[in-house]
Parts: sequence; C-alpha cells; structure tokens
Amino acid sequence: MTTEAAGGGGRGGGLEVKLLAAANVTIPAVFMFGDSIVDTGNNNDNLKTPARCNFPPYGRDFQGGIPTGRYSNGKVPSDFIAEELGIKELLPAYLDPNLARNDLLTGVSFAVGATGYDPMTAKVVAVTPLSDQLLQFEEYIGKLKGIAGEDRANSILANSLFFVVSSSNDLANTYFVTGIRKLEYDVPSYTDLMLDHASDFLK
Repeated sequence: MTTEAAGGGGRGGGLEVKLLAAANVTIPAVFMFGDSIVDTGNNNDNLKTPARCNFPPYGRDFQGGIPTGRYSNGKVPSDFIAEELGIKELLPAYLDPNLARNDLLTGVSFAVGATGYDPMTAKVVAVTPLSDQLLQFEEYIGKLKGIAGEDRANSILANSLFFVVSSSNDLANTYFVTGIRKLEYDVPSYTDLMLDHASDFLK
C-alpha cells in the first residue's frame, strides 16, 4: 500500500489523503494511537486536563456544527483515512460513551490530545500516556473477541492498519514551552529519549 497526503487551505482543513492499495487487499479496520492530530474525542470526559476541545468554536464545520472532541473545525486525519478506505465516514473515539458495538469491528481511535512519547508530556497536562493507550487496546481486543469470536477477531487485527502519530507535544510543550526537559537534555539527547520511548511503544 502507498499513501499520499497533501495540505491545503480552506475551512474544512484542506487535508487530502490518498491511499492506494492493491485490488485484492481488504482492510477491515483502522486504529489510531497518539495525540491530538488523530484524537476523535478521548479527552472529553477527562475533567482534570485543560487539553479538551469539546466546545465551540471546535466542530463548527462538522456535521451539525457540533464539537465532538476533535481538535479541528471539522474532521481529523483519522476520519479522512477511514473514509478514503471505504471503512466508515468517521473513526470514533474508544472512550466515547456512545460507542456502538459494531464500531469495534471496523476500528477506533485510542489517541489522546496533548500526550507524547515522553511520559512527562502526558503528566504535565494530566492526560492518558501512550502506555495506557496500549492497555486500552488490550481491553479492546477482549471486547472484539467477545463480539466477533476469536478467529474473526484475529483476522481483523492481522489485516488492519495501525497508525501512531506522536512527538510534537514532546518537543513543543515539554521541552520548549515548559522547559522541564531542558534541565536534563539538549535537543539531540532528548530526541534520542523520544526514539527510545517510540521503540518501546512499537514493540
């Protein structure tokens, strides 16, 4: 599979995503991990953090002009990718209290706005760290097997797309804005720290 992405202007976000797959490839589901770029509402009920966006003007160009917890005036890349693949129009947040059982079959977003590879990044703003997203994924697998059966669940997981979008909050917030990590690291060594955490996450 090849992917192409292009940015542009406009109130709708201007993101164009092209996914080109072989004709005989069927992708049953999409899963997102990471930060606000692909978060579709997992911070909505976290009252401990200021990093929420389930209020206007967020969502003004979304269906019905309703803020959903997406860090955008409309859809986010999670939605564009799922839609382009013909899976579904919107990729729901795993922590959405209204999440339908059938949505578990075609993928969800575990991503959380303001988090990062560095555990300190999530701690500073009181959001879910990436490590907890993996725990939620393990919980999700149990739910999926309960709905689809073990064989079908394993097939879905083996043939789905998984995305990890992270690190911008580490550099922008934890390193440069708060300066917390500047006391211990210069930019190259902090980058190495993020790479170590990214490697551990992908294992």
